[in-house]
Amino acid sequence: MKRFGFGAMRLPMLDGEVDKAQFCAMIDEFLAAGFTYFDTAHGYLDGKSELAIRDCLCARYPRESFQLADKLSAGFFKTRDEVLPFFEEQLRCTGAGYFDYYLIHAMSAERYDFYREVGAFDIIPQLKREGRVRHFGMSFHDKAEVLDRILTEHPELEFVQLQFNYLDYEDPVVESRKCYDVCVKHGKRVSVMEPVKGGSLAGFSEDINERFHKMDPEASVASYALRWVGSHPNVKVILSGMSTMQQVEDNLKTFENFKPLSEAESKEIDEIVKELRSRVQNGCT
Repeated sequence: MKRFGFGAMRLPMLDGEVDKAQFCAMIDEFLAAGFTYFDTAHGYLDGKSELAIRDCLCARYPRESFQLADKLSAGFFKTRDEVLPFFEEQLRCTGAGYFDYYLIHAMSAERYDFYREVGAFDIIPQLKREGRVRHFGMSFHDKAEVLDRILTEHPELEFVQLQFNYLDYEDPVVESRKCYDVCVKHGKRVSVMEPVKGGSLAGFSEDINERFHKMDPEASVASYALRWVGSHPNVKVILSGMSTMQQVEDNLKTFENFKPLSEAESKEIDEIVKELRSRVQNGCT
């Protein structure tokens, strides 16, 4: 499986609904390039993401031709008895039959007790034994020490989905680097969400953009964020929430002939990050 994944959280919209014609075309382009990983969740786009995945992906392609990740999301159930019905509803909404990857969603210290109380760490492994889930992981939003505790107590987790990008790498709230290092310590592969930080790393002020373009006039600013993430060896999947065909094409250009950052490029991005942080501290944008 190639490392680039299609995140279905920011799909093209038309009159308040997913633009399925455009989404189908984007999926066709993505799959034709040899990429096969898709990621959704029940709450994405107020429930419209899973249904769009059903109509535009699962109903149009053989199930074995792609991998689909979905999530057990707090907020849609309150008790252990409601977990399996929620899972069945997700299978119905996506039409997937099974999930290649199933994640406990948005794990944090606060939600850890809830997920244990409703039996998530018992039920998902059982679904895996039944073949309805192929791989068991979690998406994570908290401090590295919390992640270390969870992975110590639950070594059955196979992978962790992290917010990981060059601007959050040393951020004291997100702790991207520290969380990544915890995953390496526990031997867990990393899936990455927000590699372009919701699009905020796709373009800056004219002078900052020019510094990127000087490294390669043909490369987009966003491509450097993706290459930065992909240069970390424990990263196995990099998700991009694409909403236009232009974004799909630009990202495919980056990943079809992927090149890790050079030492010079890495140093320049480090300097750009310092400049961006300095401007924020000084009240500049």
